[in-house]
Amino acid sequence: MTPDMFIASKASEAIKALYNTEVEPSTLQVGVTRKEFEGDYTLVVFPLLRISRSTPENTGKAIGDWLVANVPEISGFNCVKGFLNLLFSNLYWNELFSEIARDGNFGYLPETGKNVMIEFSSPNTNKPLHLGHIRNNLLGDSVSRLLKASGNNVIKTTLVNDRGVHICKSMLAWQKVGNGATPESSGKKGDHLVGDMYVAFNDIFTKEVNELVAAGMDKEQAKKEAPCLKEAHEMLQKWEAGDPEVRDLWARMNKWVLDGFEETYKSLGVSFDKVYYESQTYLLGKSLVQKGLDMGVFVQDPDGSVWCDLTQDGLDRKLLLRSDGTSVYITQDLGTAERRFAEYNLDSHVYVVGDEQNYHFQVLKLILGKLGFSWAENIFHLSYGMVELPEGKMKSREGTVVDADDLIQKMYEEAKATSEESGKLADLPEEEKEKLYHMIGLGALKYFIIKVDPKKTMLFNPKESIDFNGNTGPFIQYTHARIRSILRKAAERGVTYSIDGLPTVELSAKEIRLIKLLNLFPSKVAEGAGAYSPAVIANYAYDLAKEFNQYYHETPILKEEDPAMLQARLVLIDTLSAVLRRAMGILGIELPERM
Repeated sequence: MTPDMFIASKASEAIKALYNTEVEPSTLQVGVTRKEFEGDYTLVVFPLLRISRSTPENTGKAIGDWLVANVPEISGFNCVKGFLNLLFSNLYWNELFSEIARDGNFGYLPETGKNVMIEFSSPNTNKPLHLGHIRNNLLGDSVSRLLKASGNNVIKTTLVNDRGVHICKSMLAWQKVGNGATPESSGKKGDHLVGDMYVAFNDIFTKEVNELVAAGMDKEQAKKEAPCLKEAHEMLQKWEAGDPEVRDLWARMNKWVLDGFEETYKSLGVSFDKVYYESQTYLLGKSLVQKGLDMGVFVQDPDGSVWCDLTQDGLDRKLLLRSDGTSVYITQDLGTAERRFAEYNLDSHVYVVGDEQNYHFQVLKLILGKLGFSWAENIFHLSYGMVELPEGKMKSREGTVVDADDLIQKMYEEAKATSEESGKLADLPEEEKEKLYHMIGLGALKYFIIKVDPKKTMLFNPKESIDFNGNTGPFIQYTHARIRSILRKAAERGVTYSIDGLPTVELSAKEIRLIKLLNLFPSKVAEGAGAYSPAVIANYAYDLAKEFNQYYHETPILKEEDPAMLQARLVLIDTLSAVLRRAMGILGIELPERM
């Protein structure tokens, strides 16, 4: 039972005994005592005055006296106007500590029975994953873990954008300048090879535009008339017509990219339960357009194009079908959403997409609602800010993106250099060092990105993220390793401890502070899930690690001579390490046993 529920339950008993009135505990207002007052939890007395028919001070004192006399877990109280500040006894903190330590799933919330789909990553198959994709993937993956920890059945999905003129641009460049290169012949990951072709197309396009401008054509017109761009559009038309040669090249190059993506996902520790492909879904939604026309929700213009008028909703007219009958991106999203809600019986659907698409998802929800889908309100756009490096923004066409694989490698190198400089891993075997370099580098990357509220644009600094001090992943990893080291030393000395039969001991203020922090974990999971913000969990883990380190420096755990106290302290730090693992596990970050 949580402390606030415990207080409410006992206060309800006090009210019954003092005033012969039944009060449902859930109706009582109980919260953490404000820092400027003495106490652990506070009961708001004002609503009870109609029962006591007395002043706030007298009512608070009467309830406080009864609780101290009848509830051994409450050791004292003070009244400040209509607020009864209660202090828990040492017995209560021991009982709470034992309850937390015994719960092997402490922090994970009861199952809700709700089905939640999270769509994230959703890359294009014309280039490798980059830094922006990393934030998307880490956010999507950690939100998925967070919603699962809060009791939901989570389906992780991605929609691969594997068709369109941008894909044809890479294919055309490969035909023109690729010289038949393959991942095997070039020694490059497939997504990198295809990405190089996308950059090569831009070089060809720029050259052709410049030639047309030099011949006297207006630059904007030249961009439309560039031969390679026309060829790319012709290739897309052939793809849509099922041309065997174009389809064969498309299938081969897409496979190269998808194989490359899979390697990157594996390095990041990211996976999906269901993968959708735009080549299989781009025609979805056309039947909904007809439904909208039949309902009078959509209108058809004289040229045959179909629109939804959203001006009454403060927006504009939204195109759904072009005059030639071809669909646009939102048409596909309408159809995909309908299929997913039906196929998985979804209670909600979360799209993890950058904030530049805020308008798109506003329109998507509005149109689905107008089509009569009640579940439209259960669509949530997890909008996040861009991530930049100190060098500035990135541009795919110009080949200036920060490649995800390169960044993961850089994080490994930074972790190795920082670890060697600090000497923290000097005594470990080389094989274990290598494993730790990867673990530390990836933990630093994930934590540094996830700890920032999703809505904020962020600046990512690889070197800063590796610091073993401060609010970083490596600091928390090192804290966990330090705890495990203490427990190993205890075992080497023949000291054993068990959660069963945990003795009641006189806990210090620092130990009570640790227990209070541990007890916050379930509420932090609920808070983070409610806000779709794993940053809540990241910063909670940091607070817990920081509090332990202060405790460690002030408390020589293994020098404790009282066997009962030593056992309690070992169980406390063991429990703390377990909660750190659960919290960081929600972020997809591994914690080492030693560093």
